[in-house]
Amino acid sequence: MQENFFDNKNILNLLFQAASEGIIVVDSRQIVVAANLAAEEMFGYKQGELLSQHLDRLVPKDYHHVHHKHVDQFIDNSEKRQMGHGRDLYGVRKDGSLFPVEAGLNPFEIDGEKYVMSLIIDITIRKETQRQIRELNTELEEKIELRTRELSESVEDLKNLNVELGEEINRRKEAEEKIKDALQKEKELNELKTKFLSLVSHEFKTPLSGILTSATLAEKYTKEEQQPKREKHLVTIRNKVHYLNNILNDFLSIERLDSGRGQYKFSKFRLKRLINEVIYNANITLKDGQEISYPKDIEDVELFMDEKILELILSNLLGNAIKYSPENTSIQFMVDFHDDLIVFKIKDQGRGIPKKDQKHIFERYFRAENALLDQGTGIGLNIAKTHLENLGGTIQFESEENKGTTFTIEVPMDKS
Repeated sequence: MQENFFDNKNILNLLFQAASEGIIVVDSRQIVVAANLAAEEMFGYKQGELLSQHLDRLVPKDYHHVHHKHVDQFIDNSEKRQMGHGRDLYGVRKDGSLFPVEAGLNPFEIDGEKYVMSLIIDITIRKETQRQIRELNTELEEKIELRTRELSESVEDLKNLNVELGEEINRRKEAEEKIKDALQKEKELNELKTKFLSLVSHEFKTPLSGILTSATLAEKYTKEEQQPKREKHLVTIRNKVHYLNNILNDFLSIERLDSGRGQYKFSKFRLKRLINEVIYNANITLKDGQEISYPKDIEDVELFMDEKILELILSNLLGNAIKYSPENTSIQFMVDFHDDLIVFKIKDQGRGIPKKDQKHIFERYFRAENALLDQGTGIGLNIAKTHLENLGGTIQFESEENKGTTFTIEVPMDKS
């Protein structure tokens, strides 16, 4: 049966073309019938050593019993899926050491014999990075709490100085010493923050700094007549958190696209609910005088699609319209139907896209010449286009510099 397997040229091409991932193929008895060079190196074996070995050699002993049952059930069901379902997975090298992995299972059949191909990725570096980020987060929270408490004490001291005029000079000196101490600790906090941000992306620096500043200032506005100032800083915090959330969603989405994992979850949902959610989130980021015009009495049809991905695409386009349009302008969000397609149009009165940049606008990390000074990653439109193509949809745009842009997307109403 092993000879029949290797006679299939398509399988050989699949095994040796994907050299960046470990690939192991087992038969219905969980015996290894093929392994590429990346898999052998990952598990510490010489070329050909894994052939005819039982899959248990690569699985921790504590999981052997459960692993047997799961693989047998998987072969019977014959469906592609990701191993683990939220659990940490580990492989066993030839020397007995464990290392974390991600693995996807792909069943297939040749000449009546069932096989399973597993694509394996060593995620040791990723796990270590996640651990460092968690530690830095904990330290950052402790530093912020300490600094907030010390600043609160300093403010209280200053209030007492204004009341007790007789001891004003002495109390002021004490407060100045405390402020110096607080500033020294703030310097240490900033150094820690810089180290933390270097592990993620430079796009996080500006919004996180704004959140920190607004939170500090908001603490000082405790009187009733100061509430408008406090609310202004709270709005700033809300907007920046919303921006960071969008950036994280973009990075997560692009990671899924690059990894090739099946990231789409199709379900039935109502169009009206989707539109209300997109408009609600967009209203949080509107500039002064901006308003969104959208259909409120639209026919409440049902779609069969990945709701979260479609919401991500529409929110991205609507967010761009808000960001690149001036205050006191109207943004139109339109919905229409054509045969079995639903058509969304988002039209703004913003700065538009320069003619020479339009051919590059869907390229990853590309920023138009008139948007280089704005916050952004340059991946939003690339993600939207890739998702739409994967879902059988399209995206187009018309734009004129300093007059506005109209994006049009079409998606099937039933992606089944």
